[in-house]
Order: sequence, then structure tokens, then C-alpha cells
Amino acid sequence: MGRQEFGVDPKMVHQIASEIAEVRALDVEIAVVIGGGNIFRGVSGSERGMDRVTADQMGMLATLINALAMQDALEHLSVATRVLSAFEICAVAEPFIRRRAIRHLEKGRVIVLAGGTGNPYFTTDSAAALRAMEIRAEVILKATRVDGIYTADPLLDPKAQKLERLGYLEVLSRGLKVMDTTAITLCMDNHLPIVVFNLLTPGNIRRIVTGEQIGSVVMEEQA
Repeated sequence: MGRQEFGVDPKMVHQIASEIAEVRALDVEIAVVIGGGNIFRGVSGSERGMDRVTADQMGMLATLINALAMQDALEHLSVATRVLSAFEICAVAEPFIRRRAIRHLEKGRVIVLAGGTGNPYFTTDSAAALRAMEIRAEVILKATRVDGIYTADPLLDPKAQKLERLGYLEVLSRGLKVMDTTAITLCMDNHLPIVVFNLLTPGNIRRIVTGEQIGSVVMEEQA
């Protein structure tokens, strides 16, 4: 949503799309999982008295709006893109089918994965971890507004310290808000590293892909 209070900021969408296009030009296969919090958050809806399942379904629909915006921005940059939805909405997106998603990647297309897991009570983090396993991703890049994982929110606590490398169990035991517990556990069980980085710094995605140490890394602890 950029600097807006809600909704889709075309400038921000274009900036993110440009970052993705730059990395795709390096012949890297990319899957993008997008949340919908700039439009509607299921948890917030349920906290205001809405049925949790209904609220989460509305949140999943919001991710589809963002996915279509990202697809449009990528295609304006001549990047072949497919939106795959966890729930059927065939007029605007393909259903997520694992083999089809992998085939799109093999053909050089960026896939934008919408609809979360398709189920209520699961976050976008969990959806990202699940889809990463399904398409055999090498790493999850967790885009945030800060440059890594800190002992506290660095936007609120000036004394917060950056943690550059952590194990999965350390993240869980310290209650660090990297991704939700389900997502962290799924990555731990399948040995999938997570890089937490600042998306708002131009070029960061390319830097990570080309091997620079950007942000914080969550991975298996060294023996």
C-alpha cells in the first residue's frame, strides 16, 4: 500500500515488480506469495465480531486483488506471469496445481500465488512455507519493512539489536516475530532457509540472489 493507509499504491507495486523483473532476468525461477493486509485482514475482522472463517475468506480474496495488480505490473515490464489461486476463481486466475506451477516456472514465467492455503486459520506465512515445499524452492525470501530480525521492533525500540543468523529453534524459543509458528516449523522440518530482508531498499532481492549477505538468515544450526 506504499504510503497510503490502505489499498494498492501503483508506484509501490511497480517498484516491487521492477525488483522481481531484475532478478528474473538473471534466469532465476520466482514464485511470489502475496498477502492482503493492505485491503483486509481476517484476524482483524474476527476481532471485531465477524465469523473467523468468513473473515479469513475475505482476507484470501484480498490477496487475489493484490496478485492481479502484481501480474499487471510485471506484464507491463514484459515479464510472463501467471496468477495461481488456492481456491477456484477461473475467470481471473488459474487454480493452483502443483505440477502446473512447476511447469510455469520451468518455462520462465513468474508465478504469483494467491488465496493463501485456501483454508481459514492459516496465515500468508504458512501459505508461503507450504507452496515453497510444493514447488521445491531453495529459499524463502521474507520481505519486510526492516533490514532483518531484531530482538525487538526496531521501529519502536532504538536499543533493538539485529540478529544476522539464527536457528529455527532459537526463533521459536525466543518468540521472535519472523513468521508464524506453523511456517517456521514447516521450514525446520524440511530444512528450508528463510532470509528476512527490507523490501524497500532497491536491489535487495538481486543482492540476496547473487550471494550477498543481506538481512537475517534463519536456517539449521551448525553442528
